[in-house]
Amino acid sequence: MKYVSFYRPDSKVVSLGKIEGDNIIELVSSDGKGTDLKAALSMDILNTLVDGETYNKEEIQLLPVVVDPGKIFCVGLNYDSHRKEAGRAEAEHPAIFIRFADSLIAHGDPIIRPRISTKLDYEGELALVIGKAGRNIPEEEALGHVTGYACFNDASIRDWQKHNIQFTPGKNFPGTGAFGPYLITPDEVGNLEEQRVITKLNDEVLQDQPISDMIWPVATLINYISTFSPLSPGDVIVTGTPGGVGFKRTPPVWMIPGDVVEVSIGTVGTLVNPIQDEELA
Repeated sequence: MKYVSFYRPDSKVVSLGKIEGDNIIELVSSDGKGTDLKAALSMDILNTLVDGETYNKEEIQLLPVVVDPGKIFCVGLNYDSHRKEAGRAEAEHPAIFIRFADSLIAHGDPIIRPRISTKLDYEGELALVIGKAGRNIPEEEALGHVTGYACFNDASIRDWQKHNIQFTPGKNFPGTGAFGPYLITPDEVGNLEEQRVITKLNDEVLQDQPISDMIWPVATLINYISTFSPLSPGDVIVTGTPGGVGFKRTPPVWMIPGDVVEVSIGTVGTLVNPIQDEELA
């Protein structure tokens, strides 16, 4: 199943739907009431929802896969190629930082280059959404807590990321966390580790690496994160980017207005976003 969060025509109420061909079918409760993905997961009603109104994809406005996740955990340096290009030593544990929900945008929305910096970089990544709550989740049970996967572009303002040893400032500018276009359930993904994270900028491939190259795989990340923080339905884990980022190229490659960036992950999907300057107030 492929789930989308969206606005219906002439509505700003978040709806949940499924993709069938070129159509979006809204999912509603048996009494016809709509819901959103986080609420459906939290109430454990996702599998009981029924078909509601059908819309053409052109009629609706896509939203980030989860509009308001309670927690977004991002993983740094999770591919050895990226660790080496960043000049970082091997580590015993994953590097975890936080992204805020109000930085998220949908497939097709512009990634925003802020007025204060020109050092806007791409980071194609695999994201997962937690469907089942848990704490201290064993690795052997971890994948049972995943409701699905999606593409993510953890776009970074590099100079702000490097102001100090913490990544947070450079990872939370508005309009820099692209998430979509849909959530695909694990049964439709197939062998996750065989999928490749491919990032293209203006059709040029700049990142291309299999998920199997992760230093800390999905189950390990869920185990580690759930040890220090309970995981709740709708929480998101963004699993890290491969080597080939822009700031480590010679000369550096920065995304500029007019560019189009694409993150494609095999059966998981393809996320496409143009680049736009922040509008003056």
